Amino acid sequence: MVCAHVTFGPPAIAVGLPSRAENALTVLSPAQTAIPETDSPLVLALPKGRILKAAAPLLHMAGIVPGPDFNDDKSRLLRFETNDPGIDVVRVRSFDVATFVAFGGAQIGICGADVLMEFDYPEIYAPLDLGIGGCRISIAQPKDRSGQEDNPNRLSQVRVATKYPSLTRRHFAARGINASIVHLHGAMELAPVLDLSHLIVDLVDTGSTLRANGLEETQTIAHITSRLIVNRTALKTRPERITAIINRFRAALAKEHKA
Repeated sequence: MVCAHVTFGPPAIAVGLPSRAENALTVLSPAQTAIPETDSPLVLALPKGRILKAAAPLLHMAGIVPGPDFNDDKSRLLRFETNDPGIDVVRVRSFDVATFVAFGGAQIGICGADVLMEFDYPEIYAPLDLGIGGCRISIAQPKDRSGQEDNPNRLSQVRVATKYPSLTRRHFAARGINASIVHLHGAMELAPVLDLSHLIVDLVDTGSTLRANGLEETQTIAHITSRLIVNRTALKTRPERITAIINRFRAALAKEHKA
């Protein structure tokens, strides 16, 4: 514990007390995170949910088979050994895969292009489009607000609900529109209905959820698939091992396209 040294008589002087700046929470950037050069297994970060299901056949064709606990819904484990002693897999939220790889917690990952666009980490290299998890990022609004006064292309400012604040701001800024962001993590379709926002920016697959909630898709920002991503520093420090894994996925894709 740090204590203050105080003298009496003359004005009190505190010695060794941390300043406000020193007390402030320090947030590391990926560039500040060192990646040790070790012979430990490489870590492959996999996203939970639908992308993981779509990636399972590709993993198998690449010769990466996680242990039996991986497919056990009751298991609380998050890190799993595989049939390859040089590779472990971790199962994390899809939005966290890029962060794990950028900071070096995992050296390789499978990640949606939407997440890469949102975080735009320079520490990440995406050598392969895996062609799975196809969908799109779109703008949607209530069907009854399709008049000119609600056309975002004619506005200078608009309120948008989304889980992609950076991507959304960049998209509208490029069109001279100031986007005020309502940052949500789910139930995006409720935002216009409950007057939280004029528009939403969200992932769209079939569009059935939009239609069920009285919304219509008005513009596609980008078409999305999942990518194999690697940490650039890890690629430099462990090039042979990581390149070998990239090539296994490349061969699996070629085999899948021939089938």
